[in-house]
Amino acid sequence: MASANRKRAHILIRKGRVIDPASGRDDVADLLIENGRLIRIGASLDAPGADIVQADGHWVLPGLVDACVHLSLPGSGRTGDIASETRAAAAGGITHLAAQPDCGPVDSTAVVRLIREQAGQAGFARIMPIAAMTQGLLGEQLAEMSTLARAGCIAVGNAGGKVANALVLKRSLEYAATFDLPVMFRPQDSALSAGGCAHEGPVATRLGLPGIPAVAESVDLSRDLLLVEATGVRAHFQQISSRDSLRLLRAAKRRGLPVTADVSIQHLLLDESALEGFNSHCHVIPPLRSAEDRQALLEAVADGTIDAICSQHTPIGSSSKAAPFPATKPGMAGLDVLLSLVLQLVDEGKLDLLRALDAVTAAPARCLGIQAGQLEAGRPASLCVLDPTAAKDLREDWLSAGNNSPWRYAQLKGTVKLTVCQGKVSWLSD
Repeated sequence: MASANRKRAHILIRKGRVIDPASGRDDVADLLIENGRLIRIGASLDAPGADIVQADGHWVLPGLVDACVHLSLPGSGRTGDIASETRAAAAGGITHLAAQPDCGPVDSTAVVRLIREQAGQAGFARIMPIAAMTQGLLGEQLAEMSTLARAGCIAVGNAGGKVANALVLKRSLEYAATFDLPVMFRPQDSALSAGGCAHEGPVATRLGLPGIPAVAESVDLSRDLLLVEATGVRAHFQQISSRDSLRLLRAAKRRGLPVTADVSIQHLLLDESALEGFNSHCHVIPPLRSAEDRQALLEAVADGTIDAICSQHTPIGSSSKAAPFPATKPGMAGLDVLLSLVLQLVDEGKLDLLRALDAVTAAPARCLGIQAGQLEAGRPASLCVLDPTAAKDLREDWLSAGNNSPWRYAQLKGTVKLTVCQGKVSWLSD
């Protein structure tokens, strides 16, 4: 594979199957990009002198939007860097990534500038930092949210750090609501989950692993929803994993609360049985839950209760996954496989194609409040050209510096041939 992050004056993509869930479009068409902007989509376009991309038998999709990515800055304890991980994103058709606030932490404008500068220098994908809601992610004192928003942050959150004090959390939400900043929640009660590393169920019991009950998520989610209702803040709930949480979300949406939610791709494909043999690549937080939870999550994506699918990408060095299971670092690398795994769900009949693609394009963009994830004439072009049947051999084509994935040596369908990010070619296969 090869990458090419440079701007080309004119690009004409010919005869691809154009699938744009935001507009409901699904037909064979040409696309013309001029000076970085998507100018036209039509049945038969002509552009003398343009670089021609023959897309017969290929799909042309909006650039994917990943609402949850954990990136690496010095001291973050993760492997890789912004250049290596955004390169993996571009090769997977991802053009926009919401960087969680635990890579810095993102509680100063200097960290925001560093993230944006490194992403700009790499040129593979647009990183949208999420600001820390509290200083140092410690849950004690409010961060300068408005200053961080002016520096380029699109939302605020506390990553995995809990705000145990309800008064501090309420004041944080009121502050965010004043500036119309979305708040990213990751519901998990710290006391109920303390010391746990697996879903509290039969597999954890058989393997002797300390469990995290599903109620740890739903208890925290209940509190958060009550405070969202009290403050009116826009809220996005990340990595929902249990059936009880889905009931709470459905009720909140019926009441008209401004809430959205996502689920990680691994929670749609795997359940607690993946931990058999103490597979540390499946040590994630929230933990992989029961088969019944997984089926409920799939149904929630299909009916829109869960708006988006994310990678929850967390690159971790091999040594951190080599310890006994409870001592390994939780997390899974997912940028290389997000699109292929979504297509696998479609092939298996678990999700409709348009809904599945919406969940990784327009829907996460709506959740984040950004203009992306759709093929809109007149705007900077962000799209990918995909061969949906070509096998991707991840033994050779894996690009993330994190090897921590159960799909690290798999062969999956779906190979991205071209990615254009905001008018620049950021990935071009050999």
